Amino acid sequence: MDLGKLIAFMIVQTLPVWEFEDFGDLWKKAESNGIFPIIAIPTTAGTGSEVGRAGVLTDMIAKTKKVIFHPKMLPTKVIADPDLTYSLPPPLVAGTGMDAFAHCLEAYCSPFFHPMSQGIALEGLRLVKENLPKAYEDRENLEAKENMLCAAMMGAVAFQKGLGAIHSLSHPIGSLYDKHHGTTNAVVMPYVLEFNRPAIEGRIILLTHYLEISGGFDGFMEYLRDLLSSLNIPPNLTVFGVPTHNLRLMAQMALKDPTAGGNPIALNFENVLELYESCF
Repeated sequence: MDLGKLIAFMIVQTLPVWEFEDFGDLWKKAESNGIFPIIAIPTTAGTGSEVGRAGVLTDMIAKTKKVIFHPKMLPTKVIADPDLTYSLPPPLVAGTGMDAFAHCLEAYCSPFFHPMSQGIALEGLRLVKENLPKAYEDRENLEAKENMLCAAMMGAVAFQKGLGAIHSLSHPIGSLYDKHHGTTNAVVMPYVLEFNRPAIEGRIILLTHYLEISGGFDGFMEYLRDLLSSLNIPPNLTVFGVPTHNLRLMAQMALKDPTAGGNPIALNFENVLELYESCF
């Protein structure tokens, strides 16, 4: 969907696509007249790109993922049909579903002020909790798949409030090693939450009340690890097949990622490098 949106956007542009990266007002350099309208048809329940105004591209020369933004990349129509996710294999049901979970969770934990996104994220998390395991186990369960499509869209709306280290750690891994984005989010998620615990524990405790999870922050972490195990998500980056020889480069890339600024605890080179090391 991101690629389709960017084709519709670039059809009338004369500048290279990288000139419209999502920093400041770079999007205002674009020619707005003639951008094709977009009908978005998601076939996974994860990214929520069907309700977003941007597309992510990997710059193969710089080996970085870049967010390209323009308001007219927001689709004019969305066809969200659970039948179109029917043949998605279980590993991608898991990975894309955890991408939606990560969007909602990071938005919920973001320190920025956006009460509407906060509420949307909360309900999106509930939908994933109740429906992702069902969608993973039973491809015939179209109700669960429908609810996951809703959760994916809610996550993409919610992360207007911000994302954080789950995404900033995940993006370099995807760029350098072509690992599936949502699955990478899931692998690093428990380690990022433990890292952020001093800043988010109270908020996670409130979340557990809504999700009917007992045990406070530790209870939430136990629930999360059980969920990841049931979805056959690798327990760390070593098992996931990510090498360690580029850790310093990855830490530098993570710090430059636009999602890094939304992390509840301020990121710097030293703590990002330690966080990466913990994920192995």
